[in-house]
Amino acid sequence: MRNFKRPVAIVASASFETPSEPSRNEVELLLPVIHDALGQVGLTQQDIGFTVSGSSDYLQGFPFAFVGALDAVGAWPPIRESHLEMDGAFALAEAVAVLQHGHVDTALVYAFARPSRGDLDRTLSIQLDPYSVAPLWPDARGLAGLQAQAMRDSGRFDSVPEVPPTHVADGCTAVVLAVGDRARELTKTPVWITGIDHRIEAPALGVRDLATSVSTRLAAESAGATDVDAAYLHVLYPHQELLLRDALGLNGQPVHSSAGPMMVGGLERIAAAAKAVAAGDARRAVAHATSGPCLQQNLVAVLDATAVLEGAAA
Repeated sequence: MRNFKRPVAIVASASFETPSEPSRNEVELLLPVIHDALGQVGLTQQDIGFTVSGSSDYLQGFPFAFVGALDAVGAWPPIRESHLEMDGAFALAEAVAVLQHGHVDTALVYAFARPSRGDLDRTLSIQLDPYSVAPLWPDARGLAGLQAQAMRDSGRFDSVPEVPPTHVADGCTAVVLAVGDRARELTKTPVWITGIDHRIEAPALGVRDLATSVSTRLAAESAGATDVDAAYLHVLYPHQELLLRDALGLNGQPVHSSAGPMMVGGLERIAAAAKAVAAGDARRAVAHATSGPCLQQNLVAVLDATAVLEGAAA
């Protein structure tokens, strides 16, 4: 998705990550981060037209955890709100689509997780095929190992790194979006989302080539991820960076990879790319987010210092 009717920019963001946060609940974790992001551009929740979040109740350990987390933004007076059981980067894609409708000019996107409360490797197995794979309880690191071995067997990679333990961290990220002239009012350095797209591959691991990432390549083509001078990749395991470099056609550009907290890391990568563009460290950057086993679902966003539709209606 690109060539937006209404240009959308990231105007503020804030993040927090820690190996474990046992003393604070979801609301206490989110409050300072959301207030930080909104405060950077002088907004309150009453100024936000659309609020959307990404998280997983499985990681929180109880049902409807995302509903309780709304206390961090305030749901009264009633707000226009949505939630995705996915990484916050996919929630950001929904916010960009909603902003195209013309009914609102601002959006708040946030993601949170506390996977340190349980066994992340086992919890992630619940997302697998419920008939043929999930009953075997393969852990996330084991599946990543299958992918790394498939890459070695393909002969297309000089060296495939060993698979480390799955990264476990608690944290959250909040991003504020605005359209057109409203974005320019809020900050002197809006970072424009000139393209964003996400694709999904077959959930059955045996019917797709684990040594490539077709979904990332297709998402990048649709988002217009060319002529970039920096990349911010959501990499859960080191060998996946090799696949993403190939799928995105990266050749010599600086690459900044991070796993981040589960369900938060992808949104954090978009926020990090936006900060780099706003600071002048990059002119045009590509950000990537993934979800599911072995790079099953992938999102690609292109961030630019200049709006493609400069002067478009806001």
